[in-house]
Amino acid sequence: MERRMTQFSPAPDRLTLRRPDDWHVHLRDGDVLKAVVRYTARQFGRAIVMPNLSPPITTVAAARAYRERILAALAESPAVLGGDGAVGDVSAFVPLMTCYLTDDISPDEVARGHQEGVFTAAKLYPANATTNSAHGVTDVRNIYSVLERMQEIGMPLLIHGEVTDADIDIFDREAVFIDRTMSRLVADFPALKVVFEHITTEDAAQFVVDAPETVGATITPHHLEISRNAMLVGGIRPHYYCLPIVKRERHRQALRKAATGGNAKFFLGTDTAPHARNAKETGCGCAGIFNAPHALEAYAKVFEEEDALDRLEAFASENGPRFYGLPLNEGTVTLERAQNAVPETLPGGQVEIVPFHAGSMLSWRLASS
Repeated sequence: MERRMTQFSPAPDRLTLRRPDDWHVHLRDGDVLKAVVRYTARQFGRAIVMPNLSPPITTVAAARAYRERILAALAESPAVLGGDGAVGDVSAFVPLMTCYLTDDISPDEVARGHQEGVFTAAKLYPANATTNSAHGVTDVRNIYSVLERMQEIGMPLLIHGEVTDADIDIFDREAVFIDRTMSRLVADFPALKVVFEHITTEDAAQFVVDAPETVGATITPHHLEISRNAMLVGGIRPHYYCLPIVKRERHRQALRKAATGGNAKFFLGTDTAPHARNAKETGCGCAGIFNAPHALEAYAKVFEEEDALDRLEAFASENGPRFYGLPLNEGTVTLERAQNAVPETLPGGQVEIVPFHAGSMLSWRLASS
């Protein structure tokens, strides 16, 4: 397939990209869904929607119903977004639904959902690894029959790659997962497409580079921008708390190299995860960073800092759909160089949500369409 090159003006004050996709989003439900879905839809053509609701999305019927709620919420969303007044075209947005894997889920139900075009992929949460993961998989061997069926029908597996053992340091849980689980799973299912989601370590980036072509990875904007110092130095900053947790600076640098280096195994996945402000600023704050309102601008910031703006389109718009075996989007989005003030808070239905970069100024803005 011929690659369309990113278009620059002589001084890159405008950047037009093939419309990108977000391969990892949390849209929540109810009032929060109605408040946040437009931020994703205004800039992305498609999005892989996480199934960790309460109760989780484990059946074809539940996924269909959730997809309808997403589309209904989008139809009700206001057209004008945020303080910059930018209007995004949300009419063609496609939510791609996923199945939440449990120890006893039926391979037939998973396969039926994929064959009927409801489940794009299935999500493996190790039990108790993150938000609403209590129903997750306690031992990956419990779902080997499901993985065998997925391998047969070409259905991708999405993995939150952390162990949950109490005796393993939280900063080591991704690396231990690679040694204990990921390496064996990839070897046992050589034809299964596997997405190592929201990778956070040099270990994970190197694993993906060395793995077969069936293995890819998503990288979030916040793991490209902040290390654990940002969360902990000078006081605990709960709005930087996410899972997998941000790591040492050397890991952040490795992720930036992976994202901007041109390797097609890495692609955009924001892991945007809205929580009410009072649920973050509490004695046991929720894990998740709400980066959807300015996600593309944040990625542009990183790629510009790495002198790699010419590689942003491949990372954001090409690598993901090619890995999933889906067509590239036909439309475009344009970023323009402009002062873009990020609000301190945004409305989330009946609650306030603090966005990533709250109170700061970004140098890119999604242009009105």
